[in-house]
Amino acid sequence: MEFKIEKIIDDLRKVVKFKDSTVEGDIVLIVIENPKAVFYALITDIERDVNKKDEWWHVTFMTLASVPPQKIVWTLRNPQLSGQEIFTMGGEKHFVRAVDFKVSGPEPAGRRIKKEKDRPALRVVK
Repeated sequence: MEFKIEKIIDDLRKVVKFKDSTVEGDIVLIVIENPKAVFYALITDIERDVNKKDEWWHVTFMTLASVPPQKIVWTLRNPQLSGQEIFTMGGEKHFVRAVDFKVSGPEPAGRRIKKEKDRPALRVVK
């Protein structure tokens, strides 16, 4: 089965709520074409690369699913960091985008925590 990064990203967009921007403290989803990988990482630092004329950023990630966690530092532009474009490193395609873990909308009925006043004061014991 062929690993097409564009197809994987399209499928992920259907099931993952992504953020439009990325800041320190965000959890991002990273997709790498070769070696084939999809994993979460925590952004621990974003620092401007002062040696470049255009806006490039040194982005420090800590992988979340590896023991011990791995530190990764990539130099990216804003469109690469915010998932607006697929980019290459070493000839291999990469994708990074922050995940929005905020829950919106009403809470499912089965998950609602009952308040003290919702509980009966007495219960029947047989």
